Amino acid sequence: MELYAAGKQLFAVLVRSAPNFANEMNEEHIRYADNAKQSRYDKAYLRMAMEWATLSHCTRKKVGALLVKEGMIISDGYNGTPSGFPNDCEDEQGDTRWYVLHAEANAIMKVARSTNAAKNSTLYITLSPCRECCKLILQAGIRRMVFVNQYKDDTAIHFLREAGVEVVQIENP
Repeated sequence: MELYAAGKQLFAVLVRSAPNFANEMNEEHIRYADNAKQSRYDKAYLRMAMEWATLSHCTRKKVGALLVKEGMIISDGYNGTPSGFPNDCEDEQGDTRWYVLHAEANAIMKVARSTNAAKNSTLYITLSPCRECCKLILQAGIRRMVFVNQYKDDTAIHFLREAGVEVVQIENP
């Protein structure tokens, strides 16, 4: 019993002395309480997503995405063909092939194959999602989306906002 009490005291000391991440974050760890700090991180993650977009083999649009949860990048993605297919995103007429995966879909699928989960995460993406991908975002439990450029159809943005997802646009990260 004495060992249990000593262990409990040690645990309490460790918890008090460790940095309290929960005090820095709010809304179930999706945002920093300090708005200036949140803005710095939002811009940094968007710049990283922009760099990730350069890995895409698509010529019409190069889109990058990062999933961040509790201050850690848990997944990434860029638009492109499924594994094992040639990296030709467009056909001879310049139209996107039907099987090209969007950056956010790739990031969500990648995290689904890992031991992590997208629930309560933030999606950083260089182009706002289409109608199909916004359903994936919602079903994955993503609570916040930060994007650079708006897709031609803004239906997905309205849908996500109506569903309670925080949506933020930062045009020049």
